[in-house]
Amino acid sequence: MDDDEWYYSLVDGRVVRADEVRAADRLGPYPDRETAQRALELARERTEQQDRADREWNEGRGGKA
Repeated sequence: MDDDEWYYSLVDGRVVRADEVRAADRLGPYPDRETAQRALELARERTEQQDRADREWNEGRGGKA
């Protein structure tokens, strides 16, 4: 485990170290506490970006999945 890694706990919304919550209940690792605190925001942004890319890809195929 790297001491410079931080995680976002899905259980209670805290920023934690890896040994504080099981892997299935955390997002990360993140390089610092501040970035880990933004985990849900970052996940939402990445999901929106990927959704846009998927729509563009599907439109390029004539809308056929």
